[in-house]
Amino acid sequence: MHNSAKLILEDGSIFEGIGFGYPTNASGEIVFNTGMVGYTETLTDPSYRGQVLCFTYPSIGNYGVPRFDDLDEFDLPKYFESDKIQTKGVIVNNLSNVSSHWSCTKTFDQWLYDEKIPGITGVDTRELTKKIRSFGVMNGRLILTESELPGDSNFNYDSYNFMPEVSVEKPMYYGKEQNPIVVIIDTGTKYSIIRNILRMGFSVVRLPWNSTIKDILSFSPVGVVLSNGPGDPVVCKETILTASEIIENSIPTLGICLGNQILALAAGAKTHKLKFGHRGQNKSCTDLTSNNTLITSQNHGYGIDLESLKDTEFDIWFKNIDDNTVEGIFHKKKPIIAVQFHPEASPGPDDCLYVFDKFKTLIRTS
Repeated sequence: MHNSAKLILEDGSIFEGIGFGYPTNASGEIVFNTGMVGYTETLTDPSYRGQVLCFTYPSIGNYGVPRFDDLDEFDLPKYFESDKIQTKGVIVNNLSNVSSHWSCTKTFDQWLYDEKIPGITGVDTRELTKKIRSFGVMNGRLILTESELPGDSNFNYDSYNFMPEVSVEKPMYYGKEQNPIVVIIDTGTKYSIIRNILRMGFSVVRLPWNSTIKDILSFSPVGVVLSNGPGDPVVCKETILTASEIIENSIPTLGICLGNQILALAAGAKTHKLKFGHRGQNKSCTDLTSNNTLITSQNHGYGIDLESLKDTEFDIWFKNIDDNTVEGIFHKKKPIIAVQFHPEASPGPDDCLYVFDKFKTLIRTS
């Protein structure tokens, strides 16, 4: 660990602590996650791009970090959701000095150092979380060295297009060639989404975020997934246009997280920024088609405007029990569904894996 460090919020608040990870500075949108475990999956989720993440659970790092090349049956990393840490910085109350787990290969501190990500420990994360909850997310600067102030201190998260940073640049292929193809429009997809599609017996073609309907149809897919990802969905104009053409062509489609918002925008609905977002593994939602309550894993700062859905061909599928926000939609006539939460979880509960089964059924019956 390093010397003293501090977090400076845009409202002037200062939180002091001890630096760890890589000795550099960073600025970004300050958000919090309420999960107790799964920090390797969380920090490598591309939806966190451009953000400095505060863990509300008091002790982080006690089981260390596993090998990246510990792969599953599809040669995808088991414990990571992308190839690198996506957050710009990390905030914890207590960085564990002991890492104990059979799969541990390095400490949390060493992992952040290797990935050139700064962190701060010793922060009153409860106070910080209460401030964000009361006043909303805000930008902040994480300073580990006074000799190098962040060059992007005026970084505007809401207007920034993260897609070129989190999307593939050319098609990538997964699974067996003989299997039916599902195209994933990659706006920051997690490995676990790819894994769950492969487990359903499909192969996956992962396409860039700005792919056209012509690009998609060239692979003769049986279905399309609009993936999760970071930032304000209205910035993804090319993806929204393609989504509108997907709807027009009645292609079986599953939207996840950002993909849910993009489908809504493509249908003529509106989105808005949430006060402090939903980030954690314990978010309760109701499936309005069955009235079942489910515990979901979530990571998003924007949502669909409820009233604006009334003028579209979509209806509400899931609602958030805590704040009554829209957590899922379905097309009234076409095989198109979407959820705001993460049915693949990773990390989190598997209550909602049936969303993938629903998608598979739509493909088979269309």
